[in-house]
Amino acid sequence: LVGTDFSNYFTEPDRAREGYSYVFREGFVRDYPLELRHRAGGVRSVLYNASTYRDEDGQVVGVFAAARDITQRKKAEEERNNLQLQLAQAQKMETIGRLAGGIAHDFNNLLTVINGYAAVALGGTQQDTSQARNLTEIMNAGKRAAELVRQLLAFSRRQVLQPEVLNLNATVSGMESMLRRLVGENIEIVVRPDPAIAPVLADRHQIEQVIMNLAVNARDAMPHGGTLTLESGERHLEGICSTCREQIQPGAYVELTVRDTGTGMGQDTLEHLFEPFFTTKGVGKGTGLGLSTVQGIVNQSGGHLCVESEVGVGSAFRVCLPVARQTGLQPAAPEVSGDVQGGSESILLVEDQDDVRAFVATVLERYGYRVVAMGDTENALSACAAQPVDLLITDVVMPKMSGVELARRARLIRPGLRALFISGYSHDTHEREWESMGDAQFLQKPFAPGALAAKVREALNGR
Repeated sequence: LVGTDFSNYFTEPDRAREGYSYVFREGFVRDYPLELRHRAGGVRSVLYNASTYRDEDGQVVGVFAAARDITQRKKAEEERNNLQLQLAQAQKMETIGRLAGGIAHDFNNLLTVINGYAAVALGGTQQDTSQARNLTEIMNAGKRAAELVRQLLAFSRRQVLQPEVLNLNATVSGMESMLRRLVGENIEIVVRPDPAIAPVLADRHQIEQVIMNLAVNARDAMPHGGTLTLESGERHLEGICSTCREQIQPGAYVELTVRDTGTGMGQDTLEHLFEPFFTTKGVGKGTGLGLSTVQGIVNQSGGHLCVESEVGVGSAFRVCLPVARQTGLQPAAPEVSGDVQGGSESILLVEDQDDVRAFVATVLERYGYRVVAMGDTENALSACAAQPVDLLITDVVMPKMSGVELARRARLIRPGLRALFISGYSHDTHEREWESMGDAQFLQKPFAPGALAAKVREALNGR
């Protein structure tokens, strides 16, 4: 060591020399932070304390110096800061999610009325007329609005899922032709499936939505062409994601990586990437819901989503879904098409929104049912006791009493009473409440008249 420049043992030699000069100028330095290269390799964080000592004439003849190793303390502080940032981000996203879910719920009530009455009017209008075309445009706009609401519900984790056992390789393979048309000829698609991956339990349509949204995001990041890679594999996560350091449920996961060679993103963009309505695209070129929808679907499926990105290099989105513990589930049955059977049974309808209640009652009466419509749960219970009821149709979220509690009390009055819940939220939002309801049915708003009639018939038939 004799004769060598001491500053070269630090990761920042200039800063080390600056501290040394400070000691000679001021006579001491206290808790001066530096990073020291360790002879065994690696770097140690230290705090230096030093002071000069002088001879009888006051001349500086040496320096006393000591370094305190704070590597572990600094690491612990960094981990604590990361956890605090993650907590703040999670709380922010939860708040935004609650707001988005509440907005979606209210809009679903409005769309139930708008889309529903448009369908009723169209059904009574002669086709190939200007009125029929106008009503069709209203319905098409309503469907687009409903899709935006579904994306908000996906972000807030309040959408309806129909999980089935999936092989992600097969899902990607089935979408490959569509993805090639979607991204264009100037982007090469490379698919690298791991043939040994386990199945996952997820909603096939929602996972397809995830893949499509990520592909669109990659396409927009490569306006001059590039390569889009979809790669599958398995990994075991220990509770903290090695990429983003977020806490996750430990276990076996199937990972689907969607990687592009596009423009990449800086830290400022990454911090807001999954917020709804956040977009880097121009006005009118995006809703800002694509990636927030992806995150909502993945989270509601019990998975984890993280992203790595470098400006000028590209981005990689990693979708991790837990390995399926159940392998005997079958895909959800397709919706029955064709004419829907009506009936003459007595239905008790409970809905606190006047316009929604009026629409549902109108549809049910057109299908031949006898309807008693109530906007208050207490009056509904009185009506249930006063006259025969074959089916209870109730909104879930209402003042005074939830629809689930109403159904429980109604069954005390009329044991075996069948129930159909309608809600602007999803089945999963109230799943725990419904575990005791057995054969109760669910229909998410907004719904078409035919869908309502079909679900009513299904509930009455006990299917």
